[in-house]
Amino acid sequence: MLDLKIINGRVIDGTGEPARQAEVGVRDGRIVAIGAIDEPARRTIDAAGQVVAPGFIDSHTHYDAQVFWDPTLSPSCYHGVTTIMGGFCGFSVAPLTPEAASYIGPMLARVEGMPLKTLQQGVPWDWTSFGSYLAKLEGRVGVNAGFMVGHSVVRRIVMGKRAVGDKATEAEIAQMRQLVDQSLREGAMGFSTTVSPSHYDADGNPVPSRHASREELLTLAETVRHHEGTTLELLPDLAFDEATVNLLTDFSLAGQRPVNWNVLSVAGSSPAARVFVERMLSASDHARAKGADVRALIFVSSPAVRINFWSGFIFDAIPGWDALFRMSPEDRLAKLKDPAFREKLAEGARSPVMKRRLHLVEWAMYRLVEVQNPDLKRYQGRLIGEIAIERGQSSLNTLLDLAVEDNLKASYQPYVPGEDADTYKYRGELWQDDRTVIGASDAGAHMDMVDAFAFSTKLLQKGVREYGVIGLEEAVRQLTEVPAQLFGMKERGNLREGWHADIVVFDPATVGHGAVYTRYDLPGDEGRLYADAVGVSHVIVNGQVIVEHGKHSGQLPGKVLRSGQDTYTVRIPAAESAAPVR
Repeated sequence: MLDLKIINGRVIDGTGEPARQAEVGVRDGRIVAIGAIDEPARRTIDAAGQVVAPGFIDSHTHYDAQVFWDPTLSPSCYHGVTTIMGGFCGFSVAPLTPEAASYIGPMLARVEGMPLKTLQQGVPWDWTSFGSYLAKLEGRVGVNAGFMVGHSVVRRIVMGKRAVGDKATEAEIAQMRQLVDQSLREGAMGFSTTVSPSHYDADGNPVPSRHASREELLTLAETVRHHEGTTLELLPDLAFDEATVNLLTDFSLAGQRPVNWNVLSVAGSSPAARVFVERMLSASDHARAKGADVRALIFVSSPAVRINFWSGFIFDAIPGWDALFRMSPEDRLAKLKDPAFREKLAEGARSPVMKRRLHLVEWAMYRLVEVQNPDLKRYQGRLIGEIAIERGQSSLNTLLDLAVEDNLKASYQPYVPGEDADTYKYRGELWQDDRTVIGASDAGAHMDMVDAFAFSTKLLQKGVREYGVIGLEEAVRQLTEVPAQLFGMKERGNLREGWHADIVVFDPATVGHGAVYTRYDLPGDEGRLYADAVGVSHVIVNGQVIVEHGKHSGQLPGKVLRSGQDTYTVRIPAAESAAPVR
């Protein structure tokens, strides 16, 4: 007898082949039959009018910490995601020492927008090795989850406080390599790092990996070539100068693995916008010419970014503003009330460097999207420029006053370009470009700032149904087979007999996501952005139903993925014997 049978649905198997009417039979966590099935089942799901597809794969999350207070890994599970990858940008939480933990927690709060109170109350921080971290997750994760080992924590363990500001000695690089090697042996899915100028720690200093030499970066990348089923990630400087392109290429060659980078965001379809995008994607062309493999993770839509003066992320990129966010909230409030300090902030916003990022300082075009102070609710949803006229003051002073009046919690949204038909048509081309992989959700991070966690339902809603720039079968392939093949996931990413029964059932006529709102359900009563899924009726992980019509079953059947055991090696064109680039 089957454990589960899904009937009357249109099967889209993830290969890009046309949908077909078929039944799907599941036993012992595996798909055992696809077609006409006579065998009875303990449970039958009627998927009439719906699509039966492989579970979606999220190729860039920061769920490493959230898994402890929310093993369901919401909201991703509700949006059809059955497998996630975490530990990116060099920001894994394992391996660990007590000293490193005291640095990593506050760093994550700053660089990845995870509330510090939540990290302190919701995470035990009591493991040591990567293997002991994975062991704590066994049997308590709702979806399949694999994690990279991150550069910054490894550097902090080996170098202590010198990890920020100093170059590593040869001996320290060797120690880091040993620690990465051990983590990979214990199941880490690969090695991740960042050199992005946007990444700062809790003290306002560049995160540890940004102080690494080229030799250190390539030595640690080389470690993965000695372990089956491993991969690489590097978050670059998005200026994409010659040095950046060469680093991405050499990083791939050193490890003999594909390297993915985050994130390609498309804000328009003008000739200038296309030149900008193509310059970044040319890194893949350069890499391929050298026998390497470099892929860009790409957003599905323009991220509806929310910015506030509580976390300060993005605001701290304005010259002279970073010092504000090194202050305590109390001191920050006091400074924001000071007219002289406000003038310094205005000077930073007028800095010549901001001419390339004018959308960040066009205060009148910011929208006040959410406030907590009931007295300010009348302004919610309105442009700062409109409120400024009503108040009889400048737009910047209005922005700052609202922040003060809402105890720094007021959320603002800059003008969001790229939500038009022409841009979606261009995105449709890029989604199907083999130099890109749809993903970059950052789920579990930037909790008060970004709604990209709903990338899967957004693709089906906007890309397939509303704008028609990608076919349904191809959209499913991009959410399943493509990321599975990037990471070398064994027997996941397609609906095939004998493969793991990771399945999502959805209505193609209604699938999408609901309104974005703040939900206060984190440890410490902290809030996060949230959006409910629409049109996703069932989500199945390893043969067990975890979501049914928007309700979680409480089951946690996810598998903790380990490199080599659950993944195979994805090889790059360069010869396996090629010497690492120094």
